[in-house]
Amino acid sequence: MGKNKKSSLLAAGAQLSFLTLLSRILGLIRESTKAAFLGTSALADAFGIAFMIPNLFRRLFAENSISVAFIPTFKAYLESADTPERRQETQDFVNATCTLITFLTASVVVLGIIVTPLIIPFFYSENDATVLSETVLLTRIMFPYLFVISVAAFFQGILNGLKIFAPSGFTPVLFNIIVIGATYLLSPFTANPARAMSIGVLIGGIVQALFQLPFVLKNHWRVSFTSLKTAFTNPGTKKVIALVGPTIIGMAAYQLNDLVSTILAGNAGTGVVSSLQYSLRLQELILGIFAVSIGTIILPDMSSLAKRQEWDSFSTLLIQSVRIIALITIPITFFSFITGENIITLVYKSNSFDDESVMLTLEAFRYHIIGLFFIAVNRIISPAFYAQGNTKSPVVAGIIGFAVNILLALVLVTPMAGGGIALALTLASLANTVFLFVFLAKTKTVSVAVVVKDMILYSLKLVVYSIIASLPLILFHNQIFSLIQSNNRFIREGGTLTVAALIFAFIGVALLLLTKDPVVKVVMDKIKRK
Repeated sequence: MGKNKKSSLLAAGAQLSFLTLLSRILGLIRESTKAAFLGTSALADAFGIAFMIPNLFRRLFAENSISVAFIPTFKAYLESADTPERRQETQDFVNATCTLITFLTASVVVLGIIVTPLIIPFFYSENDATVLSETVLLTRIMFPYLFVISVAAFFQGILNGLKIFAPSGFTPVLFNIIVIGATYLLSPFTANPARAMSIGVLIGGIVQALFQLPFVLKNHWRVSFTSLKTAFTNPGTKKVIALVGPTIIGMAAYQLNDLVSTILAGNAGTGVVSSLQYSLRLQELILGIFAVSIGTIILPDMSSLAKRQEWDSFSTLLIQSVRIIALITIPITFFSFITGENIITLVYKSNSFDDESVMLTLEAFRYHIIGLFFIAVNRIISPAFYAQGNTKSPVVAGIIGFAVNILLALVLVTPMAGGGIALALTLASLANTVFLFVFLAKTKTVSVAVVVKDMILYSLKLVVYSIIASLPLILFHNQIFSLIQSNNRFIREGGTLTVAALIFAFIGVALLLLTKDPVVKVVMDKIKRK
Protein backbone atom coordinates (compact mmCIF):
# COMPACT_ATOMS: atom_id res chain seq x y z
CA MET A 1 0.00 0.00 0.00
CA GLY A 2 2.83 2.37 0.94
CA LYS A 3 4.64 1.57 -2.30
CA ASN A 4 1.49 2.22 -4.38
CA LYS A 5 0.93 5.50 -2.58
CA LYS A 6 4.53 6.55 -3.25
CA SER A 7 4.20 5.57 -6.91
CA SER A 8 0.98 7.57 -7.27
CA LEU A 9 2.62 10.60 -5.67
CA LEU A 10 5.61 10.30 -8.01
CA ALA A 11 3.23 9.97 -10.98
CA ALA A 12 1.31 13.04 -9.82
CA GLY A 13 4.60 14.92 -9.41
CA ALA A 14 5.75 13.93 -12.90
CA GLN A 15 2.39 14.93 -14.35
CA LEU A 16 2.50 18.29 -12.60
CA SER A 17 6.10 18.90 -13.74
CA PHE A 18 5.07 18.20 -17.35
CA LEU A 19 2.11 20.59 -17.09
CA THR A 20 4.36 23.26 -15.52
CA LEU A 21 6.86 22.88 -18.35
CA LEU A 22 4.06 23.04 -20.95
CA SER A 23 2.68 26.16 -19.27
CA ARG A 24 6.12 27.83 -19.29
CA ILE A 25 6.58 27.07 -22.98
CA LEU A 26 3.11 28.42 -23.80
CA GLY A 27 3.89 31.45 -21.62
CA LEU A 28 6.91 32.09 -23.82
CA ILE A 29 4.72 31.71 -26.93
CA ARG A 30 2.27 34.17 -25.36
CA GLU A 31 5.11 36.67 -24.94
CA SER A 32 6.23 35.96 -28.51
CA THR A 33 2.67 36.72 -29.67
CA LYS A 34 2.74 39.96 -27.70
CA ALA A 35 6.12 40.78 -29.29
CA ALA A 36 4.72 40.17 -32.79
CA PHE A 37 1.70 42.43 -32.23
CA LEU A 38 3.15 45.10 -29.92
CA GLY A 39 6.96 44.91 -30.05
CA THR A 40 8.58 47.28 -27.55
CA SER A 41 6.17 50.12 -28.33
CA ALA A 42 4.42 52.42 -25.89
CA LEU A 43 1.38 50.18 -26.32
CA ALA A 44 3.43 47.15 -25.21
CA ASP A 45 4.54 49.06 -22.11
CA ALA A 46 0.91 50.07 -21.46
CA PHE A 47 -0.21 46.45 -21.56
CA GLY A 48 2.70 45.35 -19.34
CA ILE A 49 1.87 47.98 -16.70
CA ALA A 50 -1.87 47.28 -16.88
CA PHE A 51 -1.38 43.52 -16.45
CA MET A 52 1.13 43.96 -13.64
CA ILE A 53 -1.30 45.86 -11.37
CA PRO A 54 -3.99 43.15 -10.84
CA ASN A 55 -1.24 40.51 -10.87
CA LEU A 56 0.44 42.31 -7.98
CA PHE A 57 -2.67 41.93 -5.81
CA ARG A 58 -3.16 38.32 -6.97
CA ARG A 59 0.34 37.32 -5.84
CA LEU A 60 0.09 39.28 -2.61
CA PHE A 61 -3.27 38.03 -1.39
CA ALA A 62 -4.84 35.19 -3.41
CA GLU A 63 -1.86 32.87 -3.98
CA ASN A 64 -0.30 33.69 -0.61
CA SER A 65 -3.53 33.08 1.33
CA ILE A 66 -4.30 29.79 -0.40
CA SER A 67 -0.85 28.18 -0.24
CA VAL A 68 0.26 29.39 3.19
CA ALA A 69 -3.02 29.45 5.09
CA PHE A 70 -6.06 27.86 3.43
CA ILE A 71 -4.57 24.50 2.34
CA PRO A 72 -2.99 23.61 5.74
CA THR A 73 -6.19 24.65 7.57
CA PHE A 74 -8.40 22.75 5.11
CA LYS A 75 -6.23 19.63 5.49
CA ALA A 76 -6.54 19.86 9.28
CA TYR A 77 -10.34 19.98 8.91
CA LEU A 78 -10.30 17.02 6.52
CA GLU A 79 -8.32 14.86 8.95
CA SER A 80 -11.07 15.22 11.56
CA ALA A 81 -14.07 15.15 9.15
CA ASP A 82 -15.01 11.58 10.11
CA THR A 83 -18.57 12.35 11.28
CA PRO A 84 -21.46 14.23 9.61
CA GLU A 85 -21.06 17.06 12.13
CA ARG A 86 -17.32 17.42 11.44
CA ARG A 87 -17.97 17.24 7.71
CA GLN A 88 -20.48 20.08 8.05
CA GLU A 89 -17.94 22.15 10.01
CA THR A 90 -15.49 21.70 7.13
CA GLN A 91 -18.18 22.71 4.61
CA ASP A 92 -18.95 25.79 6.72
CA PHE A 93 -15.26 26.70 6.66
CA VAL A 94 -15.20 26.32 2.85
CA ASN A 95 -18.30 28.53 2.52
CA ALA A 96 -16.87 31.15 4.86
CA THR A 97 -13.56 31.22 2.97
CA CYS A 98 -15.37 31.51 -0.37
CA THR A 99 -17.39 34.46 0.98
CA LEU A 100 -14.30 36.13 2.38
CA ILE A 101 -12.26 35.80 -0.84
CA THR A 102 -15.04 36.96 -3.16
CA PHE A 103 -16.00 39.92 -0.94
CA LEU A 104 -12.45 41.19 -0.42
CA THR A 105 -11.32 40.75 -4.04
CA ALA A 106 -14.53 42.28 -5.41
CA SER A 107 -13.98 45.28 -3.13
CA VAL A 108 -10.37 45.68 -4.32
CA VAL A 109 -11.47 45.38 -7.98
CA VAL A 110 -14.15 48.07 -7.65
CA LEU A 111 -11.80 50.39 -5.75
CA GLY A 112 -8.99 49.68 -8.21
CA ILE A 113 -11.12 50.52 -11.24
CA ILE A 114 -12.13 53.81 -9.61
CA VAL A 115 -8.61 54.96 -8.62
CA THR A 116 -6.76 53.66 -11.72
CA PRO A 117 -6.52 57.16 -13.33
CA LEU A 118 -4.72 58.36 -10.17
CA ILE A 119 -2.23 55.45 -10.16
CA ILE A 120 -1.16 55.21 -13.82
CA PRO A 121 0.65 58.61 -14.11
CA PHE A 122 3.30 57.35 -11.64
CA PHE A 123 4.49 54.89 -14.32
CA TYR A 124 5.32 57.57 -16.89
CA SER A 125 7.76 60.45 -16.95
CA GLU A 126 5.79 62.30 -19.61
CA ASN A 127 2.07 63.00 -19.41
CA ASP A 128 1.11 61.76 -22.87
CA ALA A 129 -2.69 61.87 -22.69
CA THR A 130 -3.14 59.15 -25.32
CA VAL A 131 -0.76 56.68 -23.65
CA LEU A 132 -2.14 57.42 -20.17
CA SER A 133 -5.77 56.98 -21.21
CA GLU A 134 -4.99 53.72 -23.04
CA THR A 135 -3.12 52.34 -20.00
CA VAL A 136 -6.06 53.28 -17.77
CA LEU A 137 -8.50 51.51 -20.11
CA LEU A 138 -6.34 48.35 -20.32
CA THR A 139 -5.98 48.29 -16.52
CA ARG A 140 -9.73 48.59 -16.07
CA ILE A 141 -10.35 45.77 -18.55
CA MET A 142 -7.98 43.48 -16.67
CA PHE A 143 -8.69 44.48 -13.05
CA PRO A 144 -11.62 41.98 -12.78
CA TYR A 145 -9.02 39.29 -13.58
CA LEU A 146 -8.01 39.63 -9.91
CA PHE A 147 -11.49 38.48 -8.84
CA VAL A 148 -11.78 35.45 -11.14
CA ILE A 149 -8.19 34.28 -10.62
CA SER A 150 -8.68 34.51 -6.84
CA VAL A 151 -11.73 32.25 -7.14
CA ALA A 152 -9.63 29.93 -9.33
CA ALA A 153 -6.91 29.90 -6.64
CA PHE A 154 -9.56 29.03 -4.02
CA PHE A 155 -10.75 26.06 -6.12
CA GLN A 156 -7.12 25.04 -6.57
CA GLY A 157 -6.68 25.13 -2.78
CA ILE A 158 -9.61 22.74 -2.28
CA LEU A 159 -8.34 20.32 -4.95
CA ASN A 160 -4.72 20.43 -3.74
CA GLY A 161 -5.94 19.84 -0.18
CA LEU A 162 -7.63 16.71 -1.55
CA LYS A 163 -4.34 15.77 -3.30
CA ILE A 164 -5.82 16.41 -6.74
CA PHE A 165 -3.27 18.38 -8.77
CA ALA A 166 -3.84 17.83 -12.50
CA PRO A 167 -6.85 20.16 -13.07
CA SER A 168 -5.10 23.10 -11.38
CA GLY A 169 -1.86 22.31 -13.20
CA PHE A 170 -3.68 22.39 -16.53
CA THR A 171 -5.41 25.77 -16.01
CA PRO A 172 -2.31 27.92 -16.77
CA VAL A 173 -2.01 25.99 -20.04
CA LEU A 174 -5.62 26.93 -20.87
CA PHE A 175 -4.97 30.54 -19.85
CA ASN A 176 -2.01 30.92 -22.20
CA ILE A 177 -3.87 29.28 -25.10
CA ILE A 178 -6.84 31.61 -24.61
CA VAL A 179 -4.71 34.77 -24.43
CA ILE A 180 -2.80 33.76 -27.57
CA GLY A 181 -6.02 32.85 -29.40
CA ALA A 182 -7.83 36.02 -28.32
CA THR A 183 -4.95 38.20 -29.53
CA TYR A 184 -5.17 36.73 -33.03
CA LEU A 185 -8.96 36.43 -33.21
CA LEU A 186 -10.03 39.71 -31.60
CA SER A 187 -7.34 42.11 -32.84
CA PRO A 188 -9.20 42.84 -36.13
CA PHE A 189 -12.26 43.89 -34.10
CA THR A 190 -10.57 46.06 -31.43
CA ALA A 191 -8.91 49.47 -31.66
CA ASN A 192 -5.50 47.85 -31.05
CA PRO A 193 -4.02 44.40 -30.26
CA ALA A 194 -3.38 45.33 -26.61
CA ARG A 195 -7.13 45.52 -26.00
CA ALA A 196 -7.64 42.11 -27.64
CA MET A 197 -4.91 40.63 -25.44
CA SER A 198 -6.43 42.25 -22.31
CA ILE A 199 -9.83 40.73 -23.10
CA GLY A 200 -8.04 37.40 -23.54
CA VAL A 201 -6.50 37.75 -20.05
CA LEU A 202 -9.94 38.27 -18.50
CA ILE A 203 -11.52 35.37 -20.41
CA GLY A 204 -8.54 33.19 -19.53
CA GLY A 205 -9.01 33.93 -15.83
CA ILE A 206 -12.72 33.09 -16.00
CA VAL A 207 -11.95 29.77 -17.72
CA GLN A 208 -9.33 28.93 -15.08
CA ALA A 209 -12.03 29.19 -12.41
CA LEU A 210 -14.82 27.46 -14.36
CA PHE A 211 -12.57 24.57 -15.44
CA GLN A 212 -11.82 23.58 -11.83
CA LEU A 213 -15.37 23.94 -10.47
CA PRO A 214 -16.69 20.57 -11.78
CA PHE A 215 -13.77 18.78 -10.09
CA VAL A 216 -14.61 20.48 -6.78
CA LEU A 217 -18.29 19.52 -7.08
CA LYS A 218 -17.40 15.98 -8.18
CA ASN A 219 -15.59 15.52 -4.86
CA HIS A 220 -18.75 16.50 -2.98
CA TRP A 221 -17.79 19.99 -1.88
CA ARG A 222 -20.36 22.74 -2.39
CA VAL A 223 -19.39 26.30 -3.23
CA SER A 224 -21.82 28.69 -1.59
CA PHE A 225 -21.87 31.89 0.45
CA THR A 226 -22.61 32.88 3.99
CA SER A 227 -23.06 36.20 5.79
CA LEU A 228 -20.03 38.45 6.16
CA LYS A 229 -20.30 38.26 9.94
CA THR A 230 -20.22 34.46 9.82
CA ALA A 231 -17.35 34.52 7.30
CA PHE A 232 -15.17 36.72 9.52
CA THR A 233 -16.01 34.89 12.76
CA ASN A 234 -15.66 31.31 11.49
CA PRO A 235 -12.87 29.61 13.52
CA GLY A 236 -11.23 28.35 10.33
CA THR A 237 -11.15 31.71 8.56
CA LYS A 238 -9.86 33.38 11.72
CA LYS A 239 -7.00 30.88 11.69
CA VAL A 240 -6.39 31.56 7.99
CA ILE A 241 -6.23 35.33 8.62
CA ALA A 242 -3.80 34.77 11.53
CA LEU A 243 -1.55 32.60 9.33
CA VAL A 244 -1.61 34.97 6.38
CA GLY A 245 -0.77 38.12 8.34
CA PRO A 246 2.97 37.55 8.98
CA THR A 247 3.71 36.21 5.49
CA ILE A 248 2.09 39.18 3.78
CA ILE A 249 4.96 41.34 5.09
CA GLY A 250 7.51 39.29 3.15
CA MET A 251 5.27 39.09 0.09
CA ALA A 252 4.58 42.82 0.26
CA ALA A 253 8.32 43.49 0.09
CA TYR A 254 8.53 41.36 -3.05
CA GLN A 255 5.53 43.03 -4.69
CA LEU A 256 6.77 46.50 -3.70
CA ASN A 257 10.02 45.61 -5.41
CA ASP A 258 8.15 44.60 -8.59
CA LEU A 259 6.05 47.76 -8.44
CA VAL A 260 9.00 50.12 -7.97
CA SER A 261 11.00 48.37 -10.72
CA THR A 262 8.08 48.78 -13.14
CA ILE A 263 7.64 52.46 -12.22
CA LEU A 264 11.37 53.06 -12.78
CA ALA A 265 11.24 51.17 -16.08
CA GLY A 266 8.20 53.12 -17.23
CA ASN A 267 9.95 56.38 -16.49
CA ALA A 268 13.20 55.23 -18.17
CA GLY A 269 11.79 55.42 -21.68
CA THR A 270 9.52 53.75 -24.20
CA GLY A 271 9.99 50.00 -24.51
CA VAL A 272 11.93 49.48 -21.29
CA VAL A 273 9.00 47.88 -19.40
CA SER A 274 8.21 45.44 -22.21
CA SER A 275 11.88 44.61 -22.95
CA LEU A 276 12.43 43.67 -19.29
CA GLN A 277 9.33 41.46 -19.38
CA TYR A 278 10.46 39.70 -22.56
CA SER A 279 13.87 39.10 -21.00
CA LEU A 280 12.46 37.79 -17.72
CA ARG A 281 10.15 35.39 -19.57
CA LEU A 282 13.20 33.70 -21.15
CA GLN A 283 14.93 33.47 -17.78
CA GLU A 284 11.78 32.11 -16.08
CA LEU A 285 11.49 29.33 -18.66
CA ILE A 286 14.97 28.06 -17.76
CA LEU A 287 14.26 28.37 -14.03
CA GLY A 288 10.91 26.64 -14.39
CA ILE A 289 12.44 23.67 -16.13
CA PHE A 290 15.35 23.12 -13.73
CA ALA A 291 15.58 25.03 -10.45
CA VAL A 292 11.95 24.83 -9.31
CA SER A 293 11.75 21.12 -10.16
CA ILE A 294 14.93 20.28 -8.24
CA GLY A 295 13.81 22.39 -5.27
CA THR A 296 10.46 20.57 -5.16
CA ILE A 297 12.08 17.13 -5.46
CA ILE A 298 14.63 17.58 -2.66
CA LEU A 299 12.25 19.13 -0.08
CA PRO A 300 10.66 15.79 1.03
CA ASP A 301 14.09 14.14 1.37
CA MET A 302 15.42 17.12 3.31
CA SER A 303 12.38 17.05 5.60
CA SER A 304 12.92 13.34 6.32
CA LEU A 305 16.61 13.84 7.08
CA ALA A 306 15.87 16.85 9.29
CA LYS A 307 13.22 14.90 11.20
CA ARG A 308 15.75 12.12 11.86
CA GLN A 309 18.43 14.78 12.60
CA GLU A 310 20.81 13.21 10.08
CA TRP A 311 22.61 16.47 9.43
CA ASP A 312 25.66 15.02 7.63
CA SER A 313 23.37 13.40 5.05
CA PHE A 314 21.36 16.64 4.96
CA SER A 315 24.53 18.63 4.10
CA THR A 316 25.55 16.05 1.49
CA LEU A 317 22.15 16.29 -0.20
CA LEU A 318 22.43 20.08 -0.18
CA ILE A 319 25.92 19.95 -1.74
CA GLN A 320 24.73 17.55 -4.46
CA SER A 321 21.72 19.76 -5.24
CA VAL A 322 23.84 22.91 -5.51
CA ARG A 323 26.32 21.08 -7.74
CA ILE A 324 23.52 19.97 -10.08
CA ILE A 325 22.20 23.53 -10.25
CA ALA A 326 25.71 24.86 -10.97
CA LEU A 327 26.26 22.20 -13.65
CA ILE A 328 23.04 23.32 -15.37
CA THR A 329 22.99 27.09 -14.91
CA ILE A 330 26.64 28.15 -15.31
CA PRO A 331 27.13 26.68 -18.81
CA ILE A 332 23.63 27.94 -19.82
CA THR A 333 24.61 31.41 -18.59
CA PHE A 334 27.74 31.52 -20.77
CA PHE A 335 25.97 30.11 -23.82
CA SER A 336 23.00 32.48 -23.43
CA PHE A 337 25.23 35.51 -22.89
CA ILE A 338 27.15 34.82 -26.12
CA THR A 339 24.13 33.85 -28.25
CA GLY A 340 21.57 36.15 -26.60
CA GLU A 341 20.91 38.19 -29.73
CA ASN A 342 20.22 35.03 -31.73
CA ILE A 343 17.96 33.57 -29.03
CA ILE A 344 15.90 36.78 -28.81
CA THR A 345 15.70 36.99 -32.61
CA LEU A 346 14.51 33.38 -32.78
CA VAL A 347 11.86 33.72 -30.09
CA TYR A 348 10.55 37.26 -30.57
CA LYS A 349 11.59 38.97 -33.80
CA SER A 350 8.62 39.41 -36.15
CA ASN A 351 6.26 42.13 -37.30
CA SER A 352 6.36 44.84 -34.60
CA PHE A 353 9.42 43.37 -32.87
CA ASP A 354 12.25 44.87 -34.95
CA ASP A 355 16.05 45.16 -34.64
CA GLU A 356 15.72 47.99 -32.14
CA SER A 357 13.45 45.80 -29.98
CA VAL A 358 16.00 42.97 -30.18
CA MET A 359 18.84 45.19 -28.94
CA LEU A 360 16.69 46.73 -26.20
CA THR A 361 15.71 43.26 -24.93
CA LEU A 362 19.29 41.97 -25.31
CA GLU A 363 20.57 44.73 -23.01
CA ALA A 364 18.26 43.53 -20.25
CA PHE A 365 18.73 39.83 -21.01
CA ARG A 366 22.52 39.85 -20.63
CA TYR A 367 22.26 41.41 -17.18
CA HIS A 368 19.39 39.11 -16.18
CA ILE A 369 21.09 35.91 -17.33
CA ILE A 370 24.27 36.45 -15.26
CA GLY A 371 22.06 36.19 -12.16
CA LEU A 372 20.61 32.83 -13.20
CA PHE A 373 22.89 30.78 -10.93
CA PHE A 374 22.12 32.85 -7.82
CA ILE A 375 18.35 32.80 -8.38
CA ALA A 376 18.48 29.03 -8.90
CA VAL A 377 20.63 28.48 -5.78
CA ASN A 378 18.13 30.50 -3.73
CA ARG A 379 15.40 28.07 -4.84
CA ILE A 380 17.56 25.22 -3.52
CA ILE A 381 18.72 26.77 -0.23
CA SER A 382 15.24 27.90 0.86
CA PRO A 383 13.94 24.30 1.20
CA ALA A 384 16.82 23.68 3.63
CA PHE A 385 15.07 26.12 6.01
CA TYR A 386 11.53 24.84 5.31
CA ALA A 387 12.67 21.28 6.04
CA GLN A 388 13.67 22.47 9.53
CA GLY A 389 10.37 24.30 10.04
CA ASN A 390 12.08 27.68 9.65
CA THR A 391 10.04 29.97 7.39
CA LYS A 392 11.25 33.25 8.90
CA SER A 393 14.88 33.26 7.68
CA PRO A 394 14.13 32.97 3.93
CA VAL A 395 11.58 35.80 4.28
CA VAL A 396 14.12 38.05 6.03
CA ALA A 397 16.79 37.22 3.42
CA GLY A 398 14.23 37.96 0.70
CA ILE A 399 13.37 41.33 2.22
CA ILE A 400 17.07 42.26 2.37
CA GLY A 401 17.48 41.18 -1.25
CA PHE A 402 14.49 43.21 -2.37
CA ALA A 403 15.74 46.26 -0.48
CA VAL A 404 19.10 45.92 -2.25
CA ASN A 405 17.26 45.58 -5.56
CA ILE A 406 15.25 48.77 -5.11
CA LEU A 407 18.28 50.76 -3.91
CA LEU A 408 20.48 49.61 -6.81
CA ALA A 409 17.70 50.06 -9.36
CA LEU A 410 17.26 53.67 -8.22
CA VAL A 411 21.01 54.25 -8.65
CA LEU A 412 21.53 52.35 -11.92
CA VAL A 413 18.38 53.21 -13.89
CA THR A 414 19.58 56.70 -14.89
CA PRO A 415 22.94 55.73 -16.44
CA MET A 416 21.88 52.26 -17.70
CA ALA A 417 18.07 52.39 -18.21
CA GLY A 418 16.62 48.84 -18.49
CA GLY A 419 20.07 47.26 -18.19
CA GLY A 420 20.48 48.94 -14.80
CA ILE A 421 17.18 47.52 -13.51
CA ALA A 422 18.17 44.04 -14.75
CA LEU A 423 21.64 44.31 -13.16
CA ALA A 424 20.05 45.43 -9.88
CA LEU A 425 17.95 42.25 -9.81
CA THR A 426 21.04 40.09 -10.42
CA LEU A 427 23.05 41.79 -7.63
CA ALA A 428 20.03 41.54 -5.31
CA SER A 429 19.84 37.79 -6.02
CA LEU A 430 23.52 37.52 -5.07
CA ALA A 431 22.82 39.41 -1.82
CA ASN A 432 19.87 37.09 -1.13
CA THR A 433 22.15 34.04 -1.59
CA VAL A 434 24.77 35.45 0.78
CA PHE A 435 22.23 36.13 3.54
CA LEU A 436 20.57 32.73 3.11
CA PHE A 437 23.94 31.09 3.83
CA VAL A 438 24.57 33.47 6.76
CA PHE A 439 21.21 32.53 8.31
CA LEU A 440 21.74 28.83 7.54
CA ALA A 441 25.04 28.96 9.43
CA LYS A 442 23.16 30.23 12.50
CA THR A 443 21.00 27.07 12.58
CA LYS A 444 24.16 25.11 13.55
CA THR A 445 22.73 22.01 11.89
CA VAL A 446 24.23 22.29 8.41
CA SER A 447 27.98 22.44 7.69
CA VAL A 448 27.61 25.73 5.84
CA ALA A 449 31.37 26.32 5.51
CA VAL A 450 31.74 22.95 3.77
CA VAL A 451 28.73 23.62 1.50
CA VAL A 452 29.95 27.11 0.53
CA LYS A 453 33.54 26.00 -0.06
CA ASP A 454 32.36 23.13 -2.28
CA MET A 455 29.97 25.45 -4.15
CA ILE A 456 32.67 28.05 -4.86
CA LEU A 457 35.32 25.54 -5.98
CA TYR A 458 32.91 23.54 -8.12
CA SER A 459 31.42 26.71 -9.66
CA LEU A 460 34.89 28.09 -10.47
CA LYS A 461 35.74 24.84 -12.22
CA LEU A 462 32.56 25.09 -14.30
CA VAL A 463 33.32 28.73 -15.11
CA VAL A 464 36.73 27.69 -16.50
CA TYR A 465 35.16 24.84 -18.49
CA SER A 466 32.45 27.16 -19.82
CA ILE A 467 35.06 29.73 -20.93
CA ILE A 468 36.96 26.99 -22.81
CA ALA A 469 33.71 25.73 -24.42
CA SER A 470 32.77 29.32 -25.33
CA LEU A 471 36.02 30.10 -27.19
CA PRO A 472 34.97 28.55 -30.54
CA LEU A 473 31.65 30.42 -30.39
CA ILE A 474 33.46 33.72 -29.77
CA LEU A 475 36.33 33.19 -32.25
CA PHE A 476 34.20 31.73 -35.05
CA HIS A 477 30.86 33.39 -34.25
CA ASN A 478 30.36 34.92 -37.70
CA GLN A 479 31.26 31.69 -39.48
CA ILE A 480 28.98 29.54 -37.28
CA PHE A 481 26.04 31.91 -37.55
CA SER A 482 26.36 32.22 -41.31
CA LEU A 483 26.26 28.45 -41.90
CA ILE A 484 22.50 28.41 -42.52
CA GLN A 485 21.12 31.09 -44.79
CA SER A 486 17.34 31.39 -44.89
CA ASN A 487 14.64 34.04 -44.88
CA ASN A 488 12.80 31.99 -42.25
CA ARG A 489 14.12 33.04 -38.85
CA PHE A 490 13.19 29.71 -37.24
CA ILE A 491 15.33 27.79 -39.73
CA ARG A 492 18.16 30.35 -39.76
CA GLU A 493 18.44 31.13 -36.04
CA GLY A 494 17.17 27.76 -34.79
CA GLY A 495 19.56 25.81 -37.01
CA THR A 496 22.63 27.85 -36.19
CA LEU A 497 21.81 27.90 -32.47
CA THR A 498 21.57 24.11 -32.58
CA VAL A 499 25.01 23.88 -34.23
CA ALA A 500 26.47 26.30 -31.68
CA ALA A 501 24.86 24.39 -28.78
CA LEU A 502 26.28 21.08 -30.06
CA ILE A 503 29.81 22.53 -30.31
CA PHE A 504 29.53 24.09 -26.84
CA ALA A 505 28.04 20.92 -25.29
CA PHE A 506 30.59 18.59 -26.94
CA ILE A 507 33.54 20.52 -25.50
CA GLY A 508 31.88 20.92 -22.10
CA VAL A 509 30.90 17.26 -21.75
CA ALA A 510 34.36 16.14 -22.94
CA LEU A 511 36.00 18.26 -20.22
CA LEU A 512 33.64 16.86 -17.57
CA LEU A 513 34.34 13.26 -18.63
CA LEU A 514 38.12 13.76 -18.88
CA THR A 515 38.25 15.21 -15.37
CA LYS A 516 35.82 12.58 -14.00
CA ASP A 517 33.36 15.17 -12.72
CA PRO A 518 31.63 13.80 -9.57
CA VAL A 519 28.10 14.75 -10.68
CA VAL A 520 28.56 13.22 -14.14
CA LYS A 521 30.15 10.14 -12.53
CA VAL A 522 27.07 9.59 -10.33
CA VAL A 523 24.79 9.91 -13.37
CA MET A 524 26.93 7.52 -15.43
CA ASP A 525 27.00 4.96 -12.60
CA LYS A 526 23.20 5.03 -12.37
CA ILE A 527 22.88 4.57 -16.15
CA LYS A 528 25.29 1.58 -16.03
CA ARG A 529 23.32 -0.03 -13.16
CA LYS A 530 20.13 0.22 -15.21
